[in-house]
Amino acid sequence: MSTQPYNTALVTGASSGIGAAIVGRLQQAGITVHAVARDKERLAKLADETGCVPHALSVADHAAIAALAEEIEIDVLVNNAGQSRTGNITNTTPDDIDALVDVNLRAVLHLTNLVVPGMIRRDRGHIVNISSIAGHYAFAGGNTVYHATKAGVHSLSQQLRCDLYGSHIRVTEISPARVETEVFGRLIGDMAEAKRRFFDEYDSLLPVDIANSVAFAVLAPPRMNVSFMEVLPTMQVVGGLNFAKKKPDAA
Repeated sequence: MSTQPYNTALVTGASSGIGAAIVGRLQQAGITVHAVARDKERLAKLADETGCVPHALSVADHAAIAALAEEIEIDVLVNNAGQSRTGNITNTTPDDIDALVDVNLRAVLHLTNLVVPGMIRRDRGHIVNISSIAGHYAFAGGNTVYHATKAGVHSLSQQLRCDLYGSHIRVTEISPARVETEVFGRLIGDMAEAKRRFFDEYDSLLPVDIANSVAFAVLAPPRMNVSFMEVLPTMQVVGGLNFAKKKPDAA
């Protein structure tokens, strides 16, 4: 007999990759998962495969998200939806800035704000935020706005633990490094090229690895809160010391 206290979960960004893997894993654990994403056809396929409850909507649509949060009682919220872009702050467009902030951070804040009061009333719940190592480390080639939004998710996760002190509501941040997903293909516009460039010669994480990390935290005994988990491929490290050489004096 299961001792886990949760009956329902809501997973955003659920139609593919990490989100779809999380949906399947939590369904396997006996939790009814409400899967949120924009792609109606993929959600329908996921529902057929896993038994999840599909909701085809955008996390940036606050009215639709608010209506959904009012309709269902959510025990586990997995904030997984996210976007990225190429480039850095010098060549990022205003539209890209708005899109990244809207999906990666504003939607996470709004959804958490909508769901947490019910968890407090029931004194039961779990917030799982999927962030990124980009939120903790600076490295060349990363999109500045993406890094900033993921740093915001990291800060939110830490502050939520303070806000919820004394309750039985758990907060987990899972921070992955490179995971083999379609995101890389969308970034450069060619999944085959992305596979060649980022994955063929590297032993990257798979979406199931992150799903299993989520399940470990969610299915842990109620006395135990996995507050932060950084998940990297064995062969990938973060950090390092780069030192640019002096430029020759201009003639």
